[in-house]
Amino acid sequence: MNFIQIRSFDNYISAHIRLTMLQDAGINCHLKDEYTITLDPFLSPAIGGMKLMVYPSQAQRAVELLEETDAPGGNSGH
Repeated sequence: MNFIQIRSFDNYISAHIRLTMLQDAGINCHLKDEYTITLDPFLSPAIGGMKLMVYPSQAQRAVELLEETDAPGGNSGH
């Protein structure tokens, strides 16, 4: 099955926090271009950052979880 992109990140830490949160919720996901951006952060604008990829069937739930986390007063750990 192919994965689809639901978000992109320039920051490794933010990307991994969201990735781990989704994985803990049972969503099959990974970061595309993670190693390229980690080795050379200046390439991020050229290739669109680290891409958070999920199964299409899980995309809606993943987006909902990310929106809940990013909302003011959400469970983002701030």
